[in-house]
Amino acid sequence: MDIRSLRCFHTVAREANFTRAAEKLHLAQPAVSMSIKRLEDQLGLTLFHRNERRITLTDEGERLLLHAEKILQAVADAELEMQELTGLTRGQVRVGIPSMLGSYYLPELLMGFRHSFPALQLSVVEGGTTHIRQQIEKGDLDIGIVVDRGESDELESVHLMQVETLVCVSPDHPFARQTSISYQAFLDEELVLFKEGFFHRQVTEQLAKKYHVTPKISFETNLIPLIQSVVRHGFGISALLRPAIDDARDLVGIPFDDPLLFNLSIAWRKQSYLSRANKAFVDYLLENSPTTPNR
Repeated sequence: MDIRSLRCFHTVAREANFTRAAEKLHLAQPAVSMSIKRLEDQLGLTLFHRNERRITLTDEGERLLLHAEKILQAVADAELEMQELTGLTRGQVRVGIPSMLGSYYLPELLMGFRHSFPALQLSVVEGGTTHIRQQIEKGDLDIGIVVDRGESDELESVHLMQVETLVCVSPDHPFARQTSISYQAFLDEELVLFKEGFFHRQVTEQLAKKYHVTPKISFETNLIPLIQSVVRHGFGISALLRPAIDDARDLVGIPFDDPLLFNLSIAWRKQSYLSRANKAFVDYLLENSPTTPNR
């Protein structure tokens, strides 16, 4: 069993398609098919169910995939560690950042890091914290900023900052004259929310479940300017971080009766090699990020 065949097997398993796997591997499809066939012959096992529409893993293939992911990650870690013995003169940081945080809290920090480490490549992926967590666990991202949920079997994390979510309304909305809003009152309104997979959406759904309410979602989008516009025109209210409300200038932010606070952490996979480039990024964020960005 060689690494090349194992990498072919892993990619086909992830893509569930020989053609897409070949494109990812930059190989011809027949070469990928032959590699899988040689691996099956070598092991004396059938690794995939094949039919006209799709391929799926056999039970034996499922077992091998667990080992393949660990082996390929170990090889990648070893290659990276050996490359870095020459010093911090090259490397890549792949970091996942939640949309609002990336838009309002981190641009200066990201630019500062690039200025301090010009030889390093910084690749930023924007998304919901749930998606970012999953990408880190799968190895598609090195590090990411996630909502701290306590202990995790898969991730190491260090507290980064605490942020508060406020009710966001137009100036002529009745809530605009209140000093705080109850969760129940918020849930009774037409809501403009992020899509599934974003923590703000999950928190709203958890609150709705707690209060036995079906949330009235009038609009869902991950585009912050669009959320601001919908709220501005009175088609619903939302819940955003203070800078996203202040950025709109004409919107009003009101705290919940029981403040809705999120602890954000920077996280990476447990028991994985954290490259010197990623360590430099983590250290830079911890040294330079504000501890209470809402104030």
